Amino acid sequence: HKPNLNIMFTPNDLALLKQRGITPDAAEHQLEMIKKGFPVLDIVEAASVGHGIMRPTETQKQLYNAAWDKYLQENHTILKFVPASGAASRMFKNLFEYMDGGEETPFIEKFFANKDRFAFADEWKSRIAAKGAENDQRAQVRILLEDMAYGKLPKGLLLFHRYENEVRTPVMEHMMEGAAYAKNAQNEVNLHFTVSHEHIDLFKAHVTAHVAEYESRYGVHYNISFSEQKPSTDTLAANLDGTPFHDKNGNLVFRPAGHGALIENLNEQDADVVFIKNIDNVVPDSMKKKTIEYKRLLAGLLVHLQEQIFAYLKELESPVEEQKLAEIRSFVENDLCCQLPPSSGRALQELLMMKLNRPLRVCGMVKNEGEAGGGPFLVKNADGSIQCQILESSQIPDKSLMQTATHFNPVDLVCGLKNYKGQPFSLPRYVDPLTGFISQKSKDGQDLLALEVAGLWNGAMSDWNTVFVEVPIETFNPVKTVNDLLKR
Repeated sequence: HKPNLNIMFTPNDLALLKQRGITPDAAEHQLEMIKKGFPVLDIVEAASVGHGIMRPTETQKQLYNAAWDKYLQENHTILKFVPASGAASRMFKNLFEYMDGGEETPFIEKFFANKDRFAFADEWKSRIAAKGAENDQRAQVRILLEDMAYGKLPKGLLLFHRYENEVRTPVMEHMMEGAAYAKNAQNEVNLHFTVSHEHIDLFKAHVTAHVAEYESRYGVHYNISFSEQKPSTDTLAANLDGTPFHDKNGNLVFRPAGHGALIENLNEQDADVVFIKNIDNVVPDSMKKKTIEYKRLLAGLLVHLQEQIFAYLKELESPVEEQKLAEIRSFVENDLCCQLPPSSGRALQELLMMKLNRPLRVCGMVKNEGEAGGGPFLVKNADGSIQCQILESSQIPDKSLMQTATHFNPVDLVCGLKNYKGQPFSLPRYVDPLTGFISQKSKDGQDLLALEVAGLWNGAMSDWNTVFVEVPIETFNPVKTVNDLLKR
């Protein structure tokens, strides 16, 4: 029996829900998940090379590169989709603590010892000189974080890399990458950034300032678009007893539901193949060769698999002999890494049709070198099948399983968003609504429970066909702290 929670909502509550496009039923479901929690996943084991993770041979690399070259010359829409709403405030956590009276730690010593190496050093030093702060390190940090607004800007708009004749932000590096591996036959590069509402005008101005230069440099035309996380994907905050949380003015409190809500933004993109990569995972030109090589490889593998999937789906529209069913089953289990439960005849044909006719993603995985975050696992589904899933630590109750993970998820995805008839999949249909986590926060001095839904590459893509491929660690270069910008 599902309790009717409408009695918890005042007329003002219902008006606020309507304003955000959240139905009372959806709000009730959110509160129910906060009260009940999320079910535990049936994790079989961590994926590894040869057992869920593919390590391409040289012959396969050549095959997939050729497949991508061929695909680029055909009439397809290719998109680079970059989640870019993250603020840079956590990048400067150590600097904020130092500025507010903290001690000079080894982190701070390293920062100042290398301050001339940062891409933002020229403007920073100019402002320091203008204020006469050459001998006051705390004042210098304040100039960077407050006067230059680096403590408030999103990562995408910070100067990351210094070159002989220029400096670049992550947005500019993604523009360069797009020209290198996602340029179509018409020399067009489609880029989409998901950004926060407060920064969208800054992003647009930044792109406008540089797009002509980059089009001339790389001989391409850029189609660059932006979107914001939808208010309708926000989740209600709850009191510790599971009832709706209200602020001091008596209004419901809403919180962003996490990057999994971006599945709605992705669903609105009209594209055949989409590259997904975080805004801060960019390398300078001297190290881009591996990134470009493996982005092409992942995309080539995707279209290679997609071609076979589409051919099989057309065959499955009519009755198929057992021998052909066995062949298709072998493809699903070996090439798509989805182990199927026992079945035969018409039941097997329907199962194969269902398993093949869904979105496809090929995901790069790097060797685990101690980075925090999710990883590749094999998970058992309710229908008895076992498939690849990217899991976050919050989804793994047995933490000893994390110690067995040989690889790490760098968020390096290439996705196929259309079916064998050329129609776009409705991506929200393939989300697992029973994945997510609940955390305890506070507002106005009161404790509250916050609900974060399935992550974009976790539960939001739970029911996709998923293939893991080992990629070199050189392709993974996240910037979590400002000193990460000092890495080679």
